[in-house]
Amino acid sequence: MGRWATGVSVVTARAGATDFGLTVNAFLSVSLQPPLVLVSLTHDADTTPVILASGRFAVHLLAFDQRDLSERFASTAPPSEKFSGLPVHRGVSGLARPDGALATFDCRVRTSFPLTDHLLIVGEVEELETGRDATPLLFFRSAYGESDGSDRLRLPPPRSPGPPESI
Repeated sequence: MGRWATGVSVVTARAGATDFGLTVNAFLSVSLQPPLVLVSLTHDADTTPVILASGRFAVHLLAFDQRDLSERFASTAPPSEKFSGLPVHRGVSGLARPDGALATFDCRVRTSFPLTDHLLIVGEVEELETGRDATPLLFFRSAYGESDGSDRLRLPPPRSPGPPESI
């Protein structure tokens, strides 16, 4: 799966006064009418039960210069550390929106499907915030793509020849 280049996003949710979040690259558009998106989360992620209990989540598409944000939310740090000192703003739903994202989708959970060690969550987009116009953050071959801010991306080079990879 490392040979599939993906965008990088952060998913946020809220329980009471506490914000939760994690980095996700398994995100896709399901339909345009109504606008539905899907995220794939592990059952044991701290954000997963918050989304199920609240029925809400937001997806934030990251720009090329937000690698630090991706790494922050990919860590197993407690929610308070992930959001500590992070500039955020809030939409109508009250969910945290990290500043500088390419776009944010505030969603209401429409349905979810458990599948092995993951939960596929389909959300109906209730509010869209179009962010800045910048090059996206990409992930490929277990590494981030690089950009100088132009429309050009540099992806990690191929690895030296070796035995065939398996899934």
